[in-house]
Amino acid sequence: MEAVGPVMIAMKGHPGTGKSTLAHALATSLRCPLIDKDDVRNCTATLQKSLSTDVTTGGGAAAKLLNDLSYEVIWRVASTQLALGLAVVIDSPLSRRAHLDRLLPLAASTGAHLVIVECRSHDESEWRRRLEMRGAADDASWHKPATWQDLQQLVEGYGGSSDYDVGDVPKIVVDTTSPVSVGEHVSTVLRSIVSHAHHDDHDRLASNFATRACLQGV
Repeated sequence: MEAVGPVMIAMKGHPGTGKSTLAHALATSLRCPLIDKDDVRNCTATLQKSLSTDVTTGGGAAAKLLNDLSYEVIWRVASTQLALGLAVVIDSPLSRRAHLDRLLPLAASTGAHLVIVECRSHDESEWRRRLEMRGAADDASWHKPATWQDLQQLVEGYGGSSDYDVGDVPKIVVDTTSPVSVGEHVSTVLRSIVSHAHHDDHDRLASNFATRACLQGV
């Protein structure tokens, strides 16, 4: 029997919905690489400032260019890790269908099991509180919406395109404002990933998660 392919967990969701918290917990539990788009984007502040002074580029164009570059970097890093047979957790908003379209051939070429974990905040007041608390305290979030108004403008800019059809890719939706611990969310996500696996891979995937994450009953 061939070994089960690596799992590629792609986070999805708007800023402030708890993606990064859950992504970190999943990667810790699975002891696998966490590939965070913000780690790349955070390094581009000086470059964006330089590009923004170029009349042929401008601030908005520079931001888009560097945002696209950040995605390209994390796709490349993910490709390398998956080729080594490692599971990965990719932390990004995955806000456009074009982002998913980059992951599909990557999964096919590496034999990875792609699963989307979408974080949503059904409690809007708690979502707003978390977003604005982070915006006031975290200098590294300079490229993210810092206020509720910033977020509304970002979402409006998507024009509804962020809520796209993912086709037959398994998608697990997590309400991160529900009264459930992060550890419980992790267990639920891993169980859901196993349940979505093809029949031939189910037992091997469950055994792999149980061994690596030390979970009972997955």
